Amino acid sequence: MDIVFLRELRIETIVGVYDWEREIRQPVVLDIEMAADTARAAATDRIEDALDYHAVSERLREFVGTASFRLVETLAEGCAGIVLGEFGVPWVRIRLNKVDAIEHAAGVGVVIERGRRPD
Repeated sequence: MDIVFLRELRIETIVGVYDWEREIRQPVVLDIEMAADTARAAATDRIEDALDYHAVSERLREFVGTASFRLVETLAEGCAGIVLGEFGVPWVRIRLNKVDAIEHAAGVGVVIERGRRPD
C-alpha cells in the first residue's frame, strides 16, 4: 500500500460548543493520509493516473471553510466521508487539530481512520 499525504492543511471554520465559539472562526489543522496505488502514476507521469492531492485539499478547504460543527469529531467524520466517497480512496487517516483551543496546549483534536486499509 502506498500513502499520499497532506500535512498541516490550515483552514478557518466555525467549530465549538460554547456560544462565543459559534460567533468566531477558528483555525483547524488537518494531517491526512490516504491509501493509493501510486505505481501507475509513477509509470505514466500523468496527473490523471494519480490521486490529485491538490483537488483533495481544495475540496476540504471548501467543506471545512463553510462548515459549522459543534464537535471536532463530527468535522473529522465529514472530511473522511468526502475523501472516501469523492476521491475513490479505500482508506484514510485524518488528524484534526483545533489549534489554540486550550490555553497552554498546542491544540486538541482527534485522529480517525476510516475505510479498509489495503494489504
